[in-house]
Amino acid sequence: MAPGRPVSDLATRVGGRVVVPVGSDEATFVDDVTHDSRTAGASSLFVAIRGVHHDGHAFIPAAIEAGSPAVCVDHDMGSGVVELIVDDTRAVLGQLAAEVHDNPSHALDVIGVTGTNGKTTVTHYIESIASGSGASTGLIGTIATRIGGRELGAERTTPEASDFQRLLAQMRDQGAAIVAAEVSSHALTQARVAATRFAVAAFTNLSQDHLDFHGDMDAYLSSKRSLFTDYEIGTAVINVADPAGAEIARATDADVLRVGPGGDLGFAVSARSPEGTSFSMWSPWGKADVNAPLIGDFNVSNAALAAGCSLAAGIEFADVVEGLERLPVVPGRLERVSGDDPIRVVVDYAHTPDGIRKAIETARQVCEGRVIAVVGAGGDRDREKRPHMGASASRADLTVFTSDNPRSEDPAEIIDAVVSGAVPGSSYSTEPDRGAAIEMAVSEAEDGDLVLVLGRGHELHQEIAGERRPFDDREVARAALGRRRRKSADSGPGSGSMRQ
Repeated sequence: MAPGRPVSDLATRVGGRVVVPVGSDEATFVDDVTHDSRTAGASSLFVAIRGVHHDGHAFIPAAIEAGSPAVCVDHDMGSGVVELIVDDTRAVLGQLAAEVHDNPSHALDVIGVTGTNGKTTVTHYIESIASGSGASTGLIGTIATRIGGRELGAERTTPEASDFQRLLAQMRDQGAAIVAAEVSSHALTQARVAATRFAVAAFTNLSQDHLDFHGDMDAYLSSKRSLFTDYEIGTAVINVADPAGAEIARATDADVLRVGPGGDLGFAVSARSPEGTSFSMWSPWGKADVNAPLIGDFNVSNAALAAGCSLAAGIEFADVVEGLERLPVVPGRLERVSGDDPIRVVVDYAHTPDGIRKAIETARQVCEGRVIAVVGAGGDRDREKRPHMGASASRADLTVFTSDNPRSEDPAEIIDAVVSGAVPGSSYSTEPDRGAAIEMAVSEAEDGDLVLVLGRGHELHQEIAGERRPFDDREVARAALGRRRRKSADSGPGSGSMRQ
């Protein structure tokens, strides 16, 4: 455990000033930093940040009651404990936490991955390749946060800055060498990875998403680009096949490893099947033919990006190639749940227009029959992308438009917005009940067809009207397949309820 730091020292580091009440000591030591009063304790500095819904300054009494000997605020509060006063508490949260934990990223090879789609897949691939090479690993992301094989759970794609630095410190103290971390655009805008040194920073792609938060695509791109221009990074590994990636490659001052056509690390697919993909890969470290257990050309791109990150982090080329040939199935990412059933059912997290389009294109590459898609849009999120999602989804042979996580919105209104973008003449149906929609798609399917259940991936709950209800697309789909198998052979392939 790193030693604590005096609040006066922290004030010097972040350009703040200290107010010491009578009877307190300016040299008060703290060995943790938190933004959540519920995790405050006897030696923690509570940082009051202003959020969208809550102002942390209102929780100072709770933090003090929990034992915090000092608080960080943006004005004199007269709280009765040592106060570190700064202009912007959120802006210094990461630096404070990094200082208290003795700058853990300096002792790790942190690989940060940003982009609209593929962050989870790439970080899981990096973790698998690195651990297979013998390196001790950490993972921070959407599905899970873990040290080695030990799960720590995950609430956000990228944790808040104080939690992020604490996790890095845990990983350092428990012997991790390489940490793969998803870095979301929200995290970059909100300085959640501030004060982190990245051995490698990677960019996957950019397409429309999160405009409810960023406002427009220029601001969204700017947030992604900031990882490569505003942070200390060793090597930038960038998908230059994406125009935004090419722009970022020009903007960064870091050493750049360009991945894609004409880049430093290239690849070419030679064969595709429902079980995997064969491709050749060449790089400054060597060339190889790879047989990987992954589906979809975009996943080959993800695998190549993960390979580039691993190589840039110092993993031997032979170990990287071996790792590519034993890549794991990432939960909820083109995850096949149908076993040997002649009707294939695949669950995927695709929830953007581009992600949905690529998922359907991939299904066509490995499917002998029709592609049937189940698609919905999340409530209380980017409304502008909904018609575009409908346009992408209607490229399937049959589409069932349904609910995703409607949250506080009316599911029917969300579905209407998605359907408004459907391609004229496409075959589709609407069913607000997601379970019934999955059942409908499976019932409609015939041998050789592939059913894509899109949008929620690994998620275990559905959010409806403020309530989190247990719902796993994978389990629901397996149950629907089981009921279908139990039907008599003469019951037919389905009800034919789709319309044009």
